[in-house]
Amino acid sequence: MNVGLFFGSFNPIHHGHLILASHVLHVCRLDQIWFIVSPHNPLKESGNLLNEYQRLHLVRLAIEGNSDFRALDIEFHLPRPSYTIDTLTYMGEKFPNHSFKLILGSDSILNMHKWKNPESILSNYDILVYQRPGFLINETLRDRTTIVAAPLLDISASMIRKMIRSELSIRYYVPDIVMDEIEKGGYYKKLQYPTKK
Repeated sequence: MNVGLFFGSFNPIHHGHLILASHVLHVCRLDQIWFIVSPHNPLKESGNLLNEYQRLHLVRLAIEGNSDFRALDIEFHLPRPSYTIDTLTYMGEKFPNHSFKLILGSDSILNMHKWKNPESILSNYDILVYQRPGFLINETLRDRTTIVAAPLLDISASMIRKMIRSELSIRYYVPDIVMDEIEKGGYYKKLQYPTKK
């Protein structure tokens, strides 16, 4: 199976994520997109992260009924912080008959030199890069790196969190079922969340 791996905090998942995933799935002729929910990106602050199981639940609600999408908690069970190369190595052992392609924003590819073992990722995996506002790239960086012309939606999870704290409606930014769950749980009304031990 040809699978696109969409790593992210998804804090929370929104329509920008879903439209991008659907676009890449069809344009790149993938069999499925797997959303890999990261407990904590080692390059980002964790103070405003909703609990990983709640974020995973929101992703699963958002993709419910779409057999082309899956949400996985693989990184929840690996050593922390989560490093992409370690996750890829584990997934290669767990799913030996699958071919994995990474779906990364242009901001991530430009910062990959800060990652753990970036050369191993660039040399051994196909990478599908979509443009992010403010991080435009004009050419492929490696033979196995492809720029995908995907819709650029100026929606971010941080913006959605700020809207919630300002008591503004997030309808149409996220699926209704996700919005309802966020409102029911009172998520993102506080700036800080306790770190899970």
